[in-house]
Amino acid sequence: MTPVYTTPKKPLTWLITGCSSGFGLSLARIVQANGHNLIATSRKPSDSPDLVAEVEGKGGKWIQLDVNDLDCDKVIEELEGQGQPVDVLVNNAGYCIYNPAESFTDNEARALMETLYFGPSRLIRAVVKHQRQRRFGIIVNMSSGAALEANPTMGPYAAGKGALDSLGMSKALAKEVESFNIRVLTVLLGTFNTGMGNATILGQNPLPDDYKGSMSEKIMEFMSTGKFAPNGDKDKAMKAVYDVVVGEGVGKDHEAERALPLGRDLAGRIQVVQDYLSHSMEVFGNVCNNVHLEEA
Repeated sequence: MTPVYTTPKKPLTWLITGCSSGFGLSLARIVQANGHNLIATSRKPSDSPDLVAEVEGKGGKWIQLDVNDLDCDKVIEELEGQGQPVDVLVNNAGYCIYNPAESFTDNEARALMETLYFGPSRLIRAVVKHQRQRRFGIIVNMSSGAALEANPTMGPYAAGKGALDSLGMSKALAKEVESFNIRVLTVLLGTFNTGMGNATILGQNPLPDDYKGSMSEKIMEFMSTGKFAPNGDKDKAMKAVYDVVVGEGVGKDHEAERALPLGRDLAGRIQVVQDYLSHSMEVFGNVCNNVHLEEA
């Protein structure tokens, strides 16, 4: 049975990670423009004083938060202790490192998992305790098409996104907390004009010679030379996210939905995954259904 959620008729308090650019900044502006309370965060607020002044000038708050910090969840406890309940947690902060899977260092892979999985997981665990007691809350995880169908050189990034959202924890969490009127929404994003192409990070290990001329080399070159041309409008996408969270516009009567796909290129990646699974069942469906224990 589809769960029925209720949302208080009041300004909601949103905590959004990674607000210094891209999706986070876009969503933060939409939240404030619609009269909600905003707690914006970034690793180094001092790097974006104009944005901090913009948010705080409109009555919001901007705080320092590095999701890689093992104590990042204390931010939730401090806010709740100050009488600022977090109604909507948006896990948005993230980045990508490009290299073939065999070339990643342990430190690179672990740092990505901290940012994309462990950090958001810490915030989720902290906020759910309070939302459960209030019998209301919304958790939004910004995911990626890479979590569904990853391109070469994006293995650890895909692993981090998949662990939290599309393949892992969020699916279980949504089932665990739905009876407490807590919603979990995974936003699956294609390519958008967030400036990601201008902040490309290549792995520290050089590309092995065997990969010369491969798709891996082409993607790394494409991303690092400024040729990356996204086809999505981040502001349109974040307006859709806002609507689904508050149940307005395209989100009206769709509060129970757990996945929001966004982007023309993402639609193609979803089709690839659907075809991949359908093909596997066509080939091995009979095997799949005949490895059961025989009845005595």
